[in-house]
Amino acid sequence: MKTKLINTLAIMTLVVTTFSCKSEKKNETEAATPEEVKEAPVTAITYQIDPANSTIEWAGIKPTEKHTGTLNLADGKVKVENGNIRNGLFIIDMSSILVTDLEGDEKAALEGHLKGEGENKEDHFFNVAKYPTASFEVTGINEKEGKTYLEGNLTIKGIEKNISFPISTSVEGDVMTFTTEVFTIDRTEWGVNYGSKSVFENLGDKFINDDIELKISIKANKA
Repeated sequence: MKTKLINTLAIMTLVVTTFSCKSEKKNETEAATPEEVKEAPVTAITYQIDPANSTIEWAGIKPTEKHTGTLNLADGKVKVENGNIRNGLFIIDMSSILVTDLEGDEKAALEGHLKGEGENKEDHFFNVAKYPTASFEVTGINEKEGKTYLEGNLTIKGIEKNISFPISTSVEGDVMTFTTEVFTIDRTEWGVNYGSKSVFENLGDKFINDDIELKISIKANKA
């Protein structure tokens, strides 16, 4: 009886743990076939991205630790009509990858690995030498469950997939602010496969989660 009870508790713990892990994904995106980019009306107002006041926060998770960091935007613009985004393109500077939870040699080593520095490590993650930029091009916007979702084609390492995520916008004078909720992408959809147990076998507890959490904050000035 005691053995049966222990086994039952173990199974229940496994189920609860599995459910908890799945529910932790924040605004999980679904990578889909790229969508057509629509032209903005001629009456739309153009806002130019301010790279100095725009950033992307990221988080990557392993069984034993979590790493966080930032990415910078290099350029971009959006076209807005009646407060709604009609068109837009954001260029991400992949060489700007920073790690914010480490210091010294550990920080430099992880940043170099993510960028693809080092012999035979070029394509482990983002291969910045070959793919110095990534991009997000707006394909639409819709309302769902009381939230506004921005849809667009995300291109990383030359691979283009359509995703959507929750976003809020505000305008003060000639400045427009874009802020997303934390959302999750599956990195393997863009060929970022290093340490993925869905791609490689026999990794044990040395794997890295496929999911990357992102949060984007952008300021843009009226052109």
